[in-house]
Amino acid sequence: MTRTRLVFSEAIKSIAANLSTTVASAVSVLIGMFLIGVFIGLGTWLVSWSDDKKRELAVHVFIEDGVTSKQVNGLRVLLESDPRVREGGITFISKEQALAIMRKRSPELTQNLASNPLPASFDVLPKRGEDTEAIALDVKRSKLAAVGEVRWGKEVSQRILQIARAIQIVFLIAVFILLAASTILIANTIRLSIFARRREIEVMKLVGATNWFIRGPFMLEGVLTGLLGSLAAVILLFAGREIAIPQILGHIQDDPDVRSLAFTWTAAILIAVGLGIGALGSGLTLRRFLRV
Repeated sequence: MTRTRLVFSEAIKSIAANLSTTVASAVSVLIGMFLIGVFIGLGTWLVSWSDDKKRELAVHVFIEDGVTSKQVNGLRVLLESDPRVREGGITFISKEQALAIMRKRSPELTQNLASNPLPASFDVLPKRGEDTEAIALDVKRSKLAAVGEVRWGKEVSQRILQIARAIQIVFLIAVFILLAASTILIANTIRLSIFARRREIEVMKLVGATNWFIRGPFMLEGVLTGLLGSLAAVILLFAGREIAIPQILGHIQDDPDVRSLAFTWTAAILIAVGLGIGALGSGLTLRRFLRV
């Protein structure tokens, strides 16, 4: 307990002696953690949106007129046996249902129809949006008599998948850059503390202090700096969530399935990351500049 108390007191003394650099480091961590929190919220919301759009991708297999029920069932068996198709994701739409849907969507186009020109079809939902095109091409290559035209919105599906991939890549790169910047700033603060106390460190080594006893206060200083910055970022994010987010989402949120990561998880991640980069920044600096 005495040793632990001494480590804490030395760390607090070091923070007080280098208050300006510690505050600057904590503010930099605050900014980094705040931006990471914003990116987590915005990034997970965009990823959720892109996943929701991918779930809407479907393959529309239109059935040739005049085919038998056996041939239609053969097509259904082919679709149901495909492991890429979502369970319960095959919907049969008869000619009558297709006409009713068209009348609801475009009544002006169906007012004077003498007969029903629309074919029956299967709507097929894949497990993954990325498999939409492969499923459609396999159905076309099957050469079954019941298979007429196959549509999967090629251009739309490719655009949605490209946007989803771009969102994920940008999100990961931004988080990596912010983490690296915060770690470097904490490392610089610890290095300044080491330079300011180098004579004291030499005396401690001469009187027989262990390596970890010397490292302890500096490690704790980095961890406390990261913790303070991340806690301040969580407070700012909470205020922003309560004030700004309702105003923004009130205009764009229309799908309950699209949501960002829960704030409690975001706060926990930020605190853990703040502690982690504090320990990492101080550890790297100690290893490089403190040869004990």
